[in-house]
Amino acid sequence: MSTAFRPASVPLITVDPYFSVWSPADRLTDTDTVHWTGKRNSMCGLIRIDDRAYRFMGGSPLSEGAKGEPPPAMEQTALTVEPLTTTYKFEADGIALDIQFTTPLLLEDLDLLSRPVTYITARIRSVDGAPHQVKLYLDLSGELCIHTTDQVVGWSRSSLNESITALRMGTEEQPILARVGDDTRIDWGYAYLAVLQSEHVDVTTVISSSEARAQFAKSGTLPAQDDAGTPRAVHPNLPVMAVAMDFGQVDTAAKSAFAAAAYDDVLSIEYFGTPLPAYWRRNGETFENMLISAMMEYDEVMNRCERFNRSLIEASAQAGGAKYAELLSLAYRQAIAAHKLVCDEEGNPLFFSKENFSNGCIATVDVSYPSIPLFLLYNPELVKGMMRPIFRYAASGEWSFDFAPHDVGCYPKANGQVYGENKLEYQMPIEECGNMLIMAAAVCAYERNADFAREHWELLTKWAAYLKTNGLDPDNQLCTDDFAGHLAHNANLSVKAIIGLGAYARLCGMLGDDGRETYAQTAKEMAARWADMAAAGDHYKLTFDNSSDSWSLKYNLVWDRLLRLKLFPASIAEAEVAHYLAQQNRYGTPLDSRNTYTKADWLVWSATLAESKADFETMIAPLWLAQHETTSRVPLSDWYDTVTGNQVGFQNRSVVGGLFISLLEPAGQP
Repeated sequence: MSTAFRPASVPLITVDPYFSVWSPADRLTDTDTVHWTGKRNSMCGLIRIDDRAYRFMGGSPLSEGAKGEPPPAMEQTALTVEPLTTTYKFEADGIALDIQFTTPLLLEDLDLLSRPVTYITARIRSVDGAPHQVKLYLDLSGELCIHTTDQVVGWSRSSLNESITALRMGTEEQPILARVGDDTRIDWGYAYLAVLQSEHVDVTTVISSSEARAQFAKSGTLPAQDDAGTPRAVHPNLPVMAVAMDFGQVDTAAKSAFAAAAYDDVLSIEYFGTPLPAYWRRNGETFENMLISAMMEYDEVMNRCERFNRSLIEASAQAGGAKYAELLSLAYRQAIAAHKLVCDEEGNPLFFSKENFSNGCIATVDVSYPSIPLFLLYNPELVKGMMRPIFRYAASGEWSFDFAPHDVGCYPKANGQVYGENKLEYQMPIEECGNMLIMAAAVCAYERNADFAREHWELLTKWAAYLKTNGLDPDNQLCTDDFAGHLAHNANLSVKAIIGLGAYARLCGMLGDDGRETYAQTAKEMAARWADMAAAGDHYKLTFDNSSDSWSLKYNLVWDRLLRLKLFPASIAEAEVAHYLAQQNRYGTPLDSRNTYTKADWLVWSATLAESKADFETMIAPLWLAQHETTSRVPLSDWYDTVTGNQVGFQNRSVVGGLFISLLEPAGQP
């Protein structure tokens, strides 16, 4: 990967919506690390080279209230973001330091995927030919386990076995699953920092105030345990879990060591009144045993991660060029870590998204829909895990509408829809019915097995009937782009309804249901009528009643090709892509003719309609440039302005899984 790409914000710890640390800067030493919400979630990294101290992570003074500047920053020589890893390279005083953050989110291995562990690896070598004495310091602060800095935390230190030491910190109150909302951090459970004793690195640990940073910088030592057993508020005397690694004499042969940042959330999701633990806990494994396994399997896991990185980077570069590969590397961990994986009482995976900096909804259907390309690519079971809560809620007496729900609650409580106070005028009838039908058909098509649809056939049939009656010319209602407001006669929403009916027809065919011919014929007839209603010369309109100079990204068309439905003639996509290219601004093509903002996921879906790789790359390049140049230093925002490149809203959302759509091959035969 090129080091020239400058992400707006760099993923460091990416486990779930709560255990999340990012660097919103060009250099890891420019500022403190933050939670995806932007609140400080500080970690600090220091190195002493021949008794001279430098920083490699963190930008604040080393202790709260301290005067003067922190030690100088090492020179950052490179930054590489790969799908599972972020690597920074530094140099100072003849020493090269590589710091790598790896979260092993391998989608085919659900146990590994759900482990709340990020590895932090340090590799050190001499680059001037001379030996140097080197010590390294790393800490995680109490900010990782609180919502507000006045909350009181306690801590402990323990030996997990003869070679692993673990530091632990959490709030005294422990309000498990009590806090609900969007702009929130976790304040229950426990943050951990674990280290493995090494043959060539002497490791010591302490839980102390942030003055531990200053003492290490000054003397290379850690203070004694600070007020052990005496809980205190996180502010103003910031407690930290600190590790010092003495590498001894370092020459041109590299030495390495690692630590594991982990989080025990105890219980993860409330599911229709029942608290559920994380997926890895489903068979009763303890946190300590899980963490021991994570530490002892480090070499194996890192090798698997390296192979996956190489494979995905190669595939994405081949599909869409170097810039596309860099975008997918940036999006991969974000898309997954905006979810939490648990399982239901029958052991089925439930994969809950959080609608980050949107409204905090959990398991939102029109957030799942754009995210599914990544999960179809590597493990369709996770798409089922997104859909199961919606099916359960829609089948209950709590849901009274004939169309599909929007969500099942507000994270982390999945107890029933909260969007729009469940008033009819704020629902998304066509949107969510179409999404659920397309997702169901996609899962079954890519698995080549329709059993999942069979389990939920009554609901899918009801939603198909709703689209058949109401889908061609939608009345005044919201769609997934609800920030743009209500819109009647929405041509792109009509496309979704038509493809939803075609998707249902395909499922009928897979299940041997008699409805296939009827629904396939209806979808074809509706597609033909759509082409007449939306036609505007060289493109197709925003709404059927708009003037011919209106237009919109018809991103829903992509499923006509991927599901091999053959409902719309290829000439429609061809004309649309040409029009999108003509409307392109510096940072991309707008979502529609009403505004200059766009959606990153829909931009990539629309680019995937292009017949040529050159046109695809031309549409993708401005999205890369937006991430490279934006002044909005937040995790990949899917809603940004195509003129300024800056965020309009949303960040760190799962929908960036949609960027992977160009890697999907059309699914089998209809």
